[in-house]
Amino acid sequence: MDQVITLDYGSGGRKTAELIDELIVPALENEALRRLDDGAVLLGEEKLVFSTDSFVVSPRFFPGGDIGKLAVCGTVNDVAMCGGEPQYLSLSFIIEEGLPTAELKAIIASVAQAAKDAGVQIVTGDTKVVEKGKCDGIYINTAGVGFLRRENLSPDRIQVGDAVIVSGFVGDHGTAVMLAREPDLLESTIASDCAPLHRAAGKLWQLGDDLRVLRDPTRGGVATTLNEFTEKRCFSIELEEKGLPIRPSVHAACEILGLDPLYCANEGKLLAVVAADRAEEALSLLRGCGEGENAAVIGTVTARYPGKVVLKTAFGGTRVLSKLSGAQLPRIC
Repeated sequence: MDQVITLDYGSGGRKTAELIDELIVPALENEALRRLDDGAVLLGEEKLVFSTDSFVVSPRFFPGGDIGKLAVCGTVNDVAMCGGEPQYLSLSFIIEEGLPTAELKAIIASVAQAAKDAGVQIVTGDTKVVEKGKCDGIYINTAGVGFLRRENLSPDRIQVGDAVIVSGFVGDHGTAVMLAREPDLLESTIASDCAPLHRAAGKLWQLGDDLRVLRDPTRGGVATTLNEFTEKRCFSIELEEKGLPIRPSVHAACEILGLDPLYCANEGKLLAVVAADRAEEALSLLRGCGEGENAAVIGTVTARYPGKVVLKTAFGGTRVLSKLSGAQLPRIC
């Protein structure tokens, strides 16, 4: 690792993995942590799923959402991706001296609405205020608890021949946040996809063992998340560029901004790997709920390029999609 922590370590890509693998996991080693899922399954009379996340997005308000909505949806989604039905959240604020009270009131109202929409209760929390210049307005930490409804969701269960599905358009959130930072750069109607995914995930739980794994592709986007599936494993994932659901407006904005939609964060989309013969059923289940109406099969699990994610381009070539290296979009969540 480098001698100092840089923004690259918060990108969700290679540097983040390095920080986790070399510093955090060795110091805090235990079976639940070692899995490095979006949350941990805890044993008891009824199995629980527990997850935590922190939100530092800039700007705090953006088309389609704000830091409050993002905090609730992000934690609800992490619980759901582990097979949990979200029930309870904690909510903690770190507020910078000088934050307008009206802005805090708007964020709290957004938190309340997002929790209501997701059907979860915020049952505990904390508030700290720090001196001006010690925080960028407001940071939020949330933790979520839910009951386990679908066990054994893991990349280790992926098999050659399986289908890779995304629940909708890719790259909306990261692009929307970037454009919100530069409002004079490009006139756009692109909005964040920030939304709770537990209802869409619950639909897919009906597939039983034919559902291999779920994940929401946040920091690092679809490409980095799929690399987490293939890394150090004997299979590869091959994506079809022509099958990727990317809005023309997002594609155009990314070209202007020098971004790749496959590495842009999503906050209301899920990736699922399912048995090939259940792929159409999975699409039907997703399209039956609002969060999955634009679901599509985007790739296949193969044995051709072990440990890699490969994009088959519209021109007939192939391109290796590696983990995000560096901070393509810092502070998008």
